[in-house]
Amino acid sequence: MKISLRILPVPVFAILIIAFSCKSESEKALFRSAINVPVKGNSWIAGSMDQNDKMVTVEGIKDWSDTGTIIKTYFRTEKTGEIRIGVIAKADSGSSEIECGLAGQKNIISLRSDKYDTIYVSRFTIDGPGYNSFDLKGISRKGKTFGNVSGILIAADSSLGRIWFVKDDFYWGRRGPSVHLRYSIPEGTGDIKWFYNEITIPEGNDVIGSYFMADGFTDGYFGMQVNSPTERRFLFSVWSPYKTDNPGEIPADFRIRLLKKGDDVHAGEFGSEGSGGQSYLKYMWKAGTTYSFLLCGEPSSSNSTDYTAWFYAPETGRWNLIASFRRPKGSKYLGSLYSFLENFDTGTGNVARYGLYSNQWICDRTGKWSELTSAKFTADATARKESRLDYSGGIKDGKFFLKNCGFYDEKTEIGTLLMRKPLGNPPKIDFTD
Repeated sequence: MKISLRILPVPVFAILIIAFSCKSESEKALFRSAINVPVKGNSWIAGSMDQNDKMVTVEGIKDWSDTGTIIKTYFRTEKTGEIRIGVIAKADSGSSEIECGLAGQKNIISLRSDKYDTIYVSRFTIDGPGYNSFDLKGISRKGKTFGNVSGILIAADSSLGRIWFVKDDFYWGRRGPSVHLRYSIPEGTGDIKWFYNEITIPEGNDVIGSYFMADGFTDGYFGMQVNSPTERRFLFSVWSPYKTDNPGEIPADFRIRLLKKGDDVHAGEFGSEGSGGQSYLKYMWKAGTTYSFLLCGEPSSSNSTDYTAWFYAPETGRWNLIASFRRPKGSKYLGSLYSFLENFDTGTGNVARYGLYSNQWICDRTGKWSELTSAKFTADATARKESRLDYSGGIKDGKFFLKNCGFYDEKTEIGTLLMRKPLGNPPKIDFTD
């Protein structure tokens, strides 16, 4: 069979019409159109977080010269079946040989032109529903690089079902879906002054870019992050009631006021996702260790609310103050309690991570403790619009868990109600200390 493909001048994310010569009507129908999977939203450099932003661009794969580099492009299929793949690519002032692989099947293609062309790769068999990785590896080249690849073309008949990939909003698609636990408050609970939670990150899941948020509430959030190979943080933020992404625009009477902070804690402002007061402590917390989080929220003077956050480190055996903020324009106790897991680094959106969230308790202003044993699993817009389907939550060893990123196959339905067994032992905290 001889197949020749060409690109028509249509937008890069549209369905491409492909010219071809096939032996059968079924093959002709199969190749009448193909889906274009843009590399910017769906490709990563395997094992090299630092190379992702450099090599994976809106224009396509660039600066590709190392034979050890493997470029992985992810998409998800609904069913089992056959699929045909092509690439939109060009050589770099010469020619190159590229190895292409999917599900253990491989083929080698040649890039000969320094102008973008559509090159047919091969027919592949998808042996089950879920995520797939189409891999590119340079074999030989005459130019400085192996060339540029801007998109992966997928042609399949209806028997394969739906095909999912990131079509737009590439920044958020590369970060991956964020997932949440929204805790159910027991009926009859009074005004909530304290919120207690525990987090354990199993070894190997402390992936750079992870924010394991323990104590979320109406006006802010508190948890721990992995910022780099040598830096980790406990971070506590409170949103201003003034809606803006630029903290410099907040009027004086809408600003979050710092009341106090712990030793070595940095306190300042944040923006870009709303604005307000932010505090963090650089602390090299350890995977496999359980850390406790305690948040206080109570009405203060002049129609304001004071929020204060502490964490307990087993390494030191004591509670550590992060900060206390005063938020104007509203006097209240804690509400809308939740936890989340997000990835804030686009370079690690291809790496799975998960955390265990356990032993949740609230205490009202009279000192009565209530255990939180149920939570609704939810996810962000990236998940809801089905750009990424690698997200899940559930119960493991009597604890809630959240998991995201990594292009794994299992998925939890958004809105699922999760319930853990009660422990019945409220935390023992000396609030006067």
